[in-house]
Order: sequence, then C-alpha cells, then structure tokens
Amino acid sequence: MRRDVFQAIADPTRRAILTLIALHAMTPNAIAEHFESSRQAVSKHIKILAECELVSQKQQGREIYYQFNPQKMKEVADWLSPFQQLWETRFDQLDELLNNLK
Repeated sequence: MRRDVFQAIADPTRRAILTLIALHAMTPNAIAEHFESSRQAVSKHIKILAECELVSQKQQGREIYYQFNPQKMKEVADWLSPFQQLWETRFDQLDELLNNLK
C-alpha cells in the first residue's frame, strides 16, 4: 500500500520521530528509547515514514541510521502555502482594524 506524506504526519508518534531525527540521524533503538511503546511499534512507525520517503536509511557498519528527508516535506509546505497567505491577509486586516480603533 502506497502511503502519502499526509498519512505519515497525521500520527503524533511519527511527527515526534521526525522531530527527533531532524537534527541528526539515529538508530531504531535510539529512537525507540524516547517512547514508551515497544521497539516493534516504533519500527512500524519508521517503516511508514520510510514508505513515504520522509526518512531514509544509511548503513554504517552493523548499524542502520535513519535520517530525515526535508525535501519530502515540501509537499506539505506547498499544500499549506495558500492557507498561510489567507492567514497573513486576515492578520493584516485585523492589525489595520486595531490601529483604526486606537
């Protein structure tokens, strides 16, 4: 089953994993240490993130490291862009209204 980026980031655990590995690559065990769920549960989350290409794996010796793929988040940023413009326009209108009330 092919998942998309939005399915991947819909889960809070997966968002937390992305936040963890955004700064530096981590092994599955190192990632799992940050969660109360089982190693297997965390591995399933990592698998979904990998299917969506939000993470990639790199082999170093016997260890596998997962690293964040920020380019894949561009799909989310592109989708949010029109909404951001809408929010900014509304905030500008609110600023103008508040300034006129003074």
